[in-house]
Amino acid sequence: MKHSSLARIVLAAAGALGLIAAAAGPATASTSPSSGLIYSVHPIIQRAHFSHVAGLPQNPADCLAATGGEFACQTPDSIRAAYDIPAMVNGMPAGTGQTIVIVDAYGSPTVRSDLATFTAAFGLPAPTLNIYYPVGKPTWTGSRTQLNWAEETSLDVQWAHAVAPGATIDLVVSATPYGDNLNAAEQWAVSHHLGNVMSMSFGIPENTIHGNNGQLAQAHSIYVAAAKQNMSVFASSGDSGSDNGAGFANFGFPASDPLVTAVGGTNLWVGSGLNEPRETVWGDFTACPTTCGDGPFGATGGAPSLVTAKSGSDVAYNASVYTGVLTYLGFLGAANDGFYFFGGTSAGSPQWAAMTADVIQAVGHTVGSVNQYVAGWAAGGQLHDVTVGSNDTPTFMGGFSATAGWDSPTGYGTPDAGAIITALGH
Repeated sequence: MKHSSLARIVLAAAGALGLIAAAAGPATASTSPSSGLIYSVHPIIQRAHFSHVAGLPQNPADCLAATGGEFACQTPDSIRAAYDIPAMVNGMPAGTGQTIVIVDAYGSPTVRSDLATFTAAFGLPAPTLNIYYPVGKPTWTGSRTQLNWAEETSLDVQWAHAVAPGATIDLVVSATPYGDNLNAAEQWAVSHHLGNVMSMSFGIPENTIHGNNGQLAQAHSIYVAAAKQNMSVFASSGDSGSDNGAGFANFGFPASDPLVTAVGGTNLWVGSGLNEPRETVWGDFTACPTTCGDGPFGATGGAPSLVTAKSGSDVAYNASVYTGVLTYLGFLGAANDGFYFFGGTSAGSPQWAAMTADVIQAVGHTVGSVNQYVAGWAAGGQLHDVTVGSNDTPTFMGGFSATAGWDSPTGYGTPDAGAIITALGH
């Protein structure tokens, strides 16, 4: 599956940016197109052609060797090593006692079996997965739209488990990708206080919703309620660069909400053997150090918001397909089922949520919005500063470059989980 054209990039939000129609109504269950906003996800994936029983690479260098120098892919072990994420906390699997809330539309018909295959392949503890359908269970038809959301669901669930293997995962599934249904799912998760962290790997380009104050206020009220519960909420910054294909800078929502931690994207080169900085801005159009034989896949979102006071991402995480995470899909048919390289900032949102669950377990208390800490963490060395790269695109060369300290594409940087635990534990 080669996705090298700009059209693919612009329409994709790699599990982040989507399309909308008109203004949305209240956050109640509906299956009518008149409901307003329609989110769409197009996860960025490439077939890995590795056996799920044997032959999986153990680190990015192994993956580069196995793919002819093209993909420096990540496993749970390599991600934990890169970001100093503990496998065990106080003698228990990291995340024990915590619940990670993941909100997606449609879900996946094989989410449980795929998670079991992923877990066995990487020797992770047995998962605990609950699935909720607060606005009704969708009928699975296998449409391209549903397949996209199923791919996103697989990524979110498997990598939340990889980073916090002891945590319970509560997957809250919207019956449709309409904005009011997804808001209703979020509202249900928050009102039932399912967990202390929540991930939303979807969004809307602000250039398409500027002025839709009713829908933004509706969503923001959910995040206000989450903040009152000291829940940490994360969203992906998007995968179509600083302009979302519009030709001018704009961010995405809900990443642009001030109560949501926006996760930008990087290329993670630790353990690859390549002579690169530890991380660079994920921006395939300006820098791609591997062979990049499949062409550019995209670039991290991050730009001044058109509707809030935010100026881009708050933090960042590995997001490039060329340094992508291995994820198992089992609903594409026997010829296509298997492991895939997944990229996009939608990979970072559930992993930041899961890492925060680990932190909460370790320090013994909730942390609330991560945004209140990130400047201090950066100053204290608890975040890795990303200083190389930009999120320019062919449609807008006025994107933003990484700099020392905060910048629009990567915020204050990527986590050192061990250092964060030490800082919050004092």
